[in-house]
Amino acid sequence: MRALSPPDRWLALLLAALAGYVDSLGFLHLGGVFVSFMSGNTTRMAVSLAEGRWAAAMEVAGILVLFVLGAMIGALAAGREGARARSRVLMVEALLLAGAAIAAGAGIAPLAIGLMVMAMAIENSVFLRDGEVGVSLTYMTGTLVKLGQALASALRGGGDPWAFRPYLVLWLGLAGGALIGALVYGGLGLVALWPAAGFALVLSVVTRISRAA
Repeated sequence: MRALSPPDRWLALLLAALAGYVDSLGFLHLGGVFVSFMSGNTTRMAVSLAEGRWAAAMEVAGILVLFVLGAMIGALAAGREGARARSRVLMVEALLLAGAAIAAGAGIAPLAIGLMVMAMAIENSVFLRDGEVGVSLTYMTGTLVKLGQALASALRGGGDPWAFRPYLVLWLGLAGGALIGALVYGGLGLVALWPAAGFALVLSVVTRISRAA
């Protein structure tokens, strides 16, 4: 995160907010299962297996498989690093979120959830570095670890005392998006995916145009 340029930091913040928004919609609809946080889902699957709740375990296992599939598609869509690659990834994400919104409106919630999971996985390919995720956008465990490490460095008096700020801002973006998503879900349900799809589309176009200018 600290290695990103100021415009890219803004893009990362907005994408973290988008991820939080979508994840909160899925979490509320599924009653405690995530569409982007696969560490939590892995624990839920394991607990369900231990308790003999096979249907619940298989549901979460299916989400895990779709997330891996989405990550693969995201890497293929990106192809390489750069503005055009980022724009392609965001366009695919926007299309998947729009498809999820359409499925939700048609009452096909399982399809909507599946498309949401894949969209969240794909988003993590926006900031690729040497073919791997450069910035975690849909999960914050690593970001919070780096936040803690930066705070420790500041207390020791070494390096930039404000190095923790990008990590804190990124986390706040995810939390803020999740808060908005939870509030909107109460009135719209999964149809609230339409603003997310539109937002991803706008980011795709802006990313493409701004880097071409």
